[in-house]
Amino acid sequence: MDFALSDILAARRVIRGVADATPFVPSPFMTKAAGHDFLLKLENMQPIGAFKLRGAVNAVMTLPDTVGGVTCCSTGNHGRGVAYAAARRGMKAVICMSKLVPEAKVNGIRALGADVRIIGTTQDEAMHESQRLCEAEGLVEISPFDDAKVIAGQGTIGLEMLEARPDLATLLVPLSGGGLAAGVAVAAKAINPKIRVIGITMERGAAMYESIRAGHPVEVPEYASLADSLGGGIGLQNRLSFPLCRDHLDEVVLVTEEEIRHAMQVLYYEDRIVAEGGSVVGLAAVLSGNVTVDGPVGTIVTGRNLDMQVFNRIMAGEDVRIGDLEVKGRRYGA
Repeated sequence: MDFALSDILAARRVIRGVADATPFVPSPFMTKAAGHDFLLKLENMQPIGAFKLRGAVNAVMTLPDTVGGVTCCSTGNHGRGVAYAAARRGMKAVICMSKLVPEAKVNGIRALGADVRIIGTTQDEAMHESQRLCEAEGLVEISPFDDAKVIAGQGTIGLEMLEARPDLATLLVPLSGGGLAAGVAVAAKAINPKIRVIGITMERGAAMYESIRAGHPVEVPEYASLADSLGGGIGLQNRLSFPLCRDHLDEVVLVTEEEIRHAMQVLYYEDRIVAEGGSVVGLAAVLSGNVTVDGPVGTIVTGRNLDMQVFNRIMAGEDVRIGDLEVKGRRYGA
C-alpha cells in the first residue's frame, strides 16, 4: 500500500500554523487510575473544536486551482473542517449529513458558510449523495477517512504525541471510519514499532470493528450514541483506512454508552474539559478495565462540538435520551 510516514511529514508542512501544535497534557486523575502517566492530546482546542481540521486542511489546500468546489459526507466534525478549509481557499463546500447528526453540529457547519444537505438516516445515504454531487456538479469529494491526504493530516497528531513523549508505550485512539486511527498508527509505528496502538469505539454500530473481524468492509446498522462522531460506515469500497487499521492496530476495544457517559463526567469534573462522547472512549476503556496499560499512555480528546443541553444533563447525573436510546444517569462521585 502506497502510504507511509513521508506522507504524514508532507502533511505537517501543509497544515503548519493552521491546524497543528495542540496541547498534550497530563491527567493526574487518569494517571492514578491507569497506574502510569496518562496524557491527553487536546484536539478539542483546534479552531473548529475538533481534530478533523488537520486532514481537511491537508486535502483541500493541496487540490489544483482548477477545482471549483468540494463535497463530503460527515457526522459533523469532518464537515466543519472541510467547510473551514474551503472558506480559507474561497471554494464552494457542500456537506452531506444524515438525520442522526445533532442539530448543534449542523448549525456549526452552516455558520462557516457551507451548503448543508440532510440526506436520509444513515451516513451511507449521505455518502451516496456526496458521490452523486461529484458526478452531477463536478465537485471533488473529500472522504472523512478513506483519503490519503486526510489520513496523512490526522497522522500528524501521532507525530506530535511521540515527539513530546518518546517513551509512550500505548496510544488509545478513538475509532470510526479509521482515518485518525490509520494515520496515527502509521506515524507511531514508524517512529516506535513496539508501541501499542489500540482503536476504541462504541459498542453499537462499530463498523470498523466488525469489518476487521470479517476480514473485509461490511455494513452495520447505525444507532444513536453519545459517541455520535464515531458513527457511520466505512464504505464497502474502502481502499485505505480499512487495510491500514487492519494491519497497524494491535487491538480494537468496545465501550458501552454508560462507560462513555462516566468518562465524560470524569474528564469534566477531574480535568475541567468539555468533550464529545467520541472524545472520551480512551478514558472509558481504561476506567472500565477493558484496557490495561504497562507504561505511559496517550489518548486523543478529539472534539468538543456537542449539544450543551445534553452535556449539562449528563454532568447533572440525569437520564439522557439519544434517539431510541436512553442512557441512565448517575451523579458523579455518588
